[in-house]
Amino acid sequence: MKRLLDNIMWNALSGPHAKYACGTAAAKRYAVGFSPLIGFADAGAPNFAGLDAHCRPGEQFYCAGWSGAAPAGWRIEAETTLLKMVWEAATPGADEARDAIALGPQHVEQALALAALTKPGPFGPRTIELGEYFGCFDGGRLVAMAGERMLAGTLREVSGVCTHPDFQGRGLARRLMLKLIRRQKLRGETPFLHVMSDNIGARELYRRMGFGNYLESVVRVISTG
Repeated sequence: MKRLLDNIMWNALSGPHAKYACGTAAAKRYAVGFSPLIGFADAGAPNFAGLDAHCRPGEQFYCAGWSGAAPAGWRIEAETTLLKMVWEAATPGADEARDAIALGPQHVEQALALAALTKPGPFGPRTIELGEYFGCFDGGRLVAMAGERMLAGTLREVSGVCTHPDFQGRGLARRLMLKLIRRQKLRGETPFLHVMSDNIGARELYRRMGFGNYLESVVRVISTG
C-alpha cells in the first residue's frame, strides 16, 4: 500500500479523486478551484502534452518526481524537496479537539485567508471538499485548521495544517491533526503527510507525534506559457 505514495498525485487523481480531476490517461490535474496539483502516469517521464487542453495560460501547479528541463510552453518557477511521512504509531486514544468545528462552504473565505497568511501548501477555494476539515475559532474567527487532501487506496493525507501567528504555541494544530488521525485510523485508513525537507522543526514534531519517514522527492512549481 505504501508504494502508492511513490506517485501519490497520480494515484489520487486517477483513483478515488478522479471525479475531481481532468486530463488524459497519461496526465491529470485537479479541476480549477481545487488544489493546484498535477500527476503523471509515468512520473519520471511526464506527458505534459496531455494537459495542454486542460490548463489556462499563467496557471501554476505543483508536481513531483521528475527532473530535467521543462517542455515547451511550460516554465519551472521553483524547485525544492519534500518528505513523505506515514503514521506508524497506535490510534490516538481520545479526541483532543472535541470543540473543533467542521469546515463547510460558509468558512471558505476564512480558510483561504488563513492559508494565504500561513502558507501551509497549495490551497484552493474547493480544497475543503476533498475530505474532512476542522477548525478552531476564537470569537467567530478561524485561527487554526487541518484537513484531508489526497486519497489513494487506504492512504489518506493530512494537509492544510496551519495556525494564525497570534495563536501559535497553544497546540491547536497538533490537536486538530490528532483528531483527523484518530478518525482516519478508525476508518481503517493510514494517515500520511508531506513536509518540506528543510522544515526541521515540523519534521521533528511529526516524528514525535508518530509519523515515520517514507520517501524524499523533488517537488516543483511549474507554470504554463
